[in-house]
Amino acid sequence: MKILVVEDNPSVSSMLELFFQKEAIAGDFAADGLEGFAKYRQGDYDLLILDWMLPGMDGIALCRKIRELGDSVPIIMLTAKDSESDQVIGFEMGADDYVTKPFSPLTLMARIKAVMRRSQKAEAPKETVRTEHFAVNKETREVQKDGEPVQNLTPKEFELLLFFMQHPKQVFSREQILEQVWGYQYYGDERTVDVHIKRLRKKIAGGEQFFHTVWGVGYKFEEYAD
Repeated sequence: MKILVVEDNPSVSSMLELFFQKEAIAGDFAADGLEGFAKYRQGDYDLLILDWMLPGMDGIALCRKIRELGDSVPIIMLTAKDSESDQVIGFEMGADDYVTKPFSPLTLMARIKAVMRRSQKAEAPKETVRTEHFAVNKETREVQKDGEPVQNLTPKEFELLLFFMQHPKQVFSREQILEQVWGYQYYGDERTVDVHIKRLRKKIAGGEQFFHTVWGVGYKFEEYAD
């Protein structure tokens, strides 16, 4: 596994470098956002770890810039910001997970493994899942709606759409969605689900008719609801 860490705190970078060596992970490090973006464009990384507050270009801007390229590489944000609004901003920009400082290397490693498992699980199957309006290729991660490509879905948005397509008309609570799509017991706010549903509705034209809020419970996917 090859990871790029963009972090301007030398002590955090040194800690992660030692831990990566222990875990046999190839780690590259950058101290500011501009350097991090340049390294990202030159390298081939399995996962990115971005600090929120960075000189040159902050982590949120860097995350957004990478997603604007259409790249779906998993991204974990490191930050001292732990408010709900800050987490929402991170997910809105395309982050896949969120680790609040201070943190232990073991906690971060658990998140890394979980993100990679989800990514590999989504990429492994080769068949295409189809519904009346949608076609999702699990191998290429291409999504079409009514024959037209749906662009710029983040890895988590892709996995969320696929999960709902595979369980049409079933109602899931936010907690169930977190457990099934995020792949582990998520310790953040359940509004994470709301944020991702909102983003899917915006990116998929006419999305409001497919992702239905079930008040007091959660959400369901139904293409022909009354």
